[in-house]
Amino acid sequence: MILLATALSVGFVHTLLGPDHYLPFIVIGRARRWGLGLTSLLTFVCGLGHVVSSIVLGMAGAALGVALKNVEGWESARGEWAGWGLLIFGAGYAGWGIWRALRRRSHGHYHLHDDGELHAHGHDHESAGAHPPVHAHDHEIHGRSAGPAASWKSLTPWLLFLIFVLGPCEPLVPMFFASAVTGDWGDVLLVCVGYSAATLAAMHGLVTLLWLGLKRIPLGPLERWSNAVAGGLILLAGVAMVFLGL
Repeated sequence: MILLATALSVGFVHTLLGPDHYLPFIVIGRARRWGLGLTSLLTFVCGLGHVVSSIVLGMAGAALGVALKNVEGWESARGEWAGWGLLIFGAGYAGWGIWRALRRRSHGHYHLHDDGELHAHGHDHESAGAHPPVHAHDHEIHGRSAGPAASWKSLTPWLLFLIFVLGPCEPLVPMFFASAVTGDWGDVLLVCVGYSAATLAAMHGLVTLLWLGLKRIPLGPLERWSNAVAGGLILLAGVAMVFLGL
């Protein structure tokens, strides 16, 4: 019981003190206007990859007779890769967000109402509530379609998943080895399940609470810069990981 309580508390505190565990999902979900369901699903998948990768590494080290010090070295190297990955991802996303905000232009077009009236107006397609969905049409901006946004949407979850798989669970490895040396694999399972459950629950809880809070904050004219701001915050999280060891 003490072992399980330790795994649960360490997993929760480790997640709470690491903004990289929840910040990317919150800011990107808000910027991309993802629903809570999609944001939560991505959080769960990335969190699962995060803990399972460390468990697999710990099991491999224990099975091969590798010393704890060496496995912790592997985890440290993975932490550096994940930090740089988050930093580069944040910088790229911020740059893309700035480019997208500057590229947006309001434009006019015509559409036909049901009563036969031909109506002309200008609007910005990406501004929330700017124009009711009374018509559908394809359009291009500066000769290019809106394809890049859709492409980035599909790329973003995969990049986050890769970064989280690379990211280590530093406190898990010592607890894993402390249980494994006794030869009681029931204790090892207890540690892995407890730590994983606490980490996933904390990630999901924090993301849900902050997502609901941010949803109530209208950005107004700043909405067009939401992706740039999201990228900047992720960049700062990456900087904190790489240079401050957070």
